[in-house]
Amino acid sequence: MKNNLQKLTTPLILKWGSSDYLFNNFRKVRFYATKNTAKAKLVEEKECDMPSAVRKEAQTALLEYLHSTRSLEFVDAEHMSKNSPLFLDKLLERIVDREADDIRHCVTRYLRYHPINEFEPFFESIGLKLCQYAAFLPRDVMYLSDDQRLLDSYRVLCNYGISRNKIGRIFAEAPQVFRYDPGVVELKLASFRGVGLDQSNVVKLVSANPHLLLGNVHVEFLRVVGKLKRMGVEYRWIEEQLNGKPINWSQLFELMCFLNGLGLTDERLGKLIFQVPGLLFDCSGRPTFSLIGFCLKFGFEKTELLDVFLHLPQIPISAFIFNTRQCYQFLIEIEMPALEIRNILHSHPTLLGSCVLKKTTSLLTILHTGKKRLCSVIKENPEFLRNLVRGAKVERLPVAEEELRSKMMKTKFLSDLGFAENSSEMKKALKVFRGKGVELQERFDCLVNAGLDRKHVASVLKIYPQILNQRKEVLEAKIDFLLNRLGFPVSTLISSPSYLNYSIPRIRLRLSMYNWLRDQGKVDATLALSTIIASSEKLFMKVYVSPHPKGLEVWQNLKREIYPV
Repeated sequence: MKNNLQKLTTPLILKWGSSDYLFNNFRKVRFYATKNTAKAKLVEEKECDMPSAVRKEAQTALLEYLHSTRSLEFVDAEHMSKNSPLFLDKLLERIVDREADDIRHCVTRYLRYHPINEFEPFFESIGLKLCQYAAFLPRDVMYLSDDQRLLDSYRVLCNYGISRNKIGRIFAEAPQVFRYDPGVVELKLASFRGVGLDQSNVVKLVSANPHLLLGNVHVEFLRVVGKLKRMGVEYRWIEEQLNGKPINWSQLFELMCFLNGLGLTDERLGKLIFQVPGLLFDCSGRPTFSLIGFCLKFGFEKTELLDVFLHLPQIPISAFIFNTRQCYQFLIEIEMPALEIRNILHSHPTLLGSCVLKKTTSLLTILHTGKKRLCSVIKENPEFLRNLVRGAKVERLPVAEEELRSKMMKTKFLSDLGFAENSSEMKKALKVFRGKGVELQERFDCLVNAGLDRKHVASVLKIYPQILNQRKEVLEAKIDFLLNRLGFPVSTLISSPSYLNYSIPRIRLRLSMYNWLRDQGKVDATLALSTIIASSEKLFMKVYVSPHPKGLEVWQNLKREIYPV
């Protein structure tokens, strides 16, 4: 079953596309020659401001022309004449004598000698704006009667009860409908009655979802509705969920079959869909498939995946998957091991999908803890995540026993060095020191064993406490390099303690360059080690390297030798 689940998700991801896929693909092969729509969008489609008496006379003249002269059906001609104000306004602008007493006669006479492009008032009368229909205006024909398929589909939709001014939306979103052979649109409309929809429901459905008349989409829709009805879901509820949204019905049917395959009976699936409608109708189920893919990635078995769906909270499915991914990202950011993240995902999927967490950096600051400690807390009790959600008051974590013990050892160590308890020096050192008290003691002893006096080491650490943040092995290597490679006495660590803060390659580079410049007689031969090493590279280059003609060349050669690529 697991293999089947994995096979299912891949092609679905490939199939997810824009909701405008059908419309955009159709536009690649137009059935009309097109004009430049950019010009049409620049035209301001304003309300006709002609007097009502003039408008009425012009409408009557246009009606007579379309019906009597062009032989359009009276109802069609009347609707076009009364619902194309922009076209009428442009028509009147072409008539020279707009102040004539008999506007009707003027318009009639004009139309007798100047036939119009009937597609313009037709498209405007069905609710389209100029910028929408300009691309579909034909160049080689101007009479509606020359496009019988367009008229046939238009009249079928009108006769079925679809409002004429809503047919424009069908044309805009599903123009292929107006290229069908005679009888096809009737069959598609009649097919919706097969799942118990009455004519008024079909009118509302098609008006809001024109894509249902494309290709076999109506068949896929009927298949989905039929399955939902077997689950006890009434069409009225389905209609509420649609709300004019474009739906991939084939994908919806595939998702329902997949959920059935997990072990959800039709009855249980129906209840689940009532509880979380977005499971199906949110972006045609894409967030649900995304959730399925996410779970499969972490090795969820069939029963575990079923349990996730049975316990979905009543929040949008898209929010659930977003929260799950955010929690997963949070666990990565606090550096929780991958195996532990997997275990939490398997044991608490509903918890992760319900929590909207604060930002990781903010939480670490508020909790006053490190990533390792927070990982440990969440591992012991994943429900602790509920305390970290946005809007919740987050309190500092109590000091862990191990952390408290380590702090006590650090405090004792510092007291032994001569730090006054609760002094600013001690507080600063406690903040700077990294590592356990035992480790700090080992590093301190390493400096003493090199031949330094304990009092001197203690005084140095009050100024440079960060020296003890280095591992014992690192400190030993730096001391050995100072004594045996550079030839300096151990007392140099007291006069130039900052030496221990820098890496051996940096020390080698600075001293090699300094020795060359000293041999050239270009620098003071008594410069302190700390001056040579601690100054910034920019300052060192400006003061010592650049003034010598060959300084830069020698510096680059030494760099390549000490820092090989």
